[in-house]
Amino acid sequence: MKKIYLAGGCFWGVEHFLSLIEGITKTTVGYANSDILSPSYEDLKAHRSAASETVETEYDETVISLQEILDLFFQIIDPTLLDQQGHDIGHQYRTGIYYTEEEDKEIIEEALKKLQEHYEKPVLTEVLKLENFTRAEEYHQDYLIKNPQGYCHVDPKMFQVARNYKRK
Repeated sequence: MKKIYLAGGCFWGVEHFLSLIEGITKTTVGYANSDILSPSYEDLKAHRSAASETVETEYDETVISLQEILDLFFQIIDPTLLDQQGHDIGHQYRTGIYYTEEEDKEIIEEALKKLQEHYEKPVLTEVLKLENFTRAEEYHQDYLIKNPQGYCHVDPKMFQVARNYKRK
């Protein structure tokens, strides 16, 4: 199993979307690259941490590749927005891709280069090595399963796209 860490605004919808994709074996919401030890949701809301709301994504690369995951992820974010996705505004809602393995960095950078070809505005998704990840509070885990009517900036039609995705 491999891991990649994806930030795309509020982590509730991103987590739900990713969890529906065949080959993604586990998702955990949390806070990536914090400048304080073990940040909480309250720390992010109060701007005491520079962490981003992020989904730790574990996947079976024999079923789905990192490139395929990124292609799907790019369908649910606007990579040209700074510190915002949907109605969520703030530094914790920035888009980002955080890697732990150096060989993934090249795949990510190439994917963003190709993505840029589809936008006139610059792609602002940050690409950084994962420095730390703190699991979010339990009530955030699988939030949209626990709260089916909960807020989500991801278009609900995209959940069906995730469910139906099959490797080419």
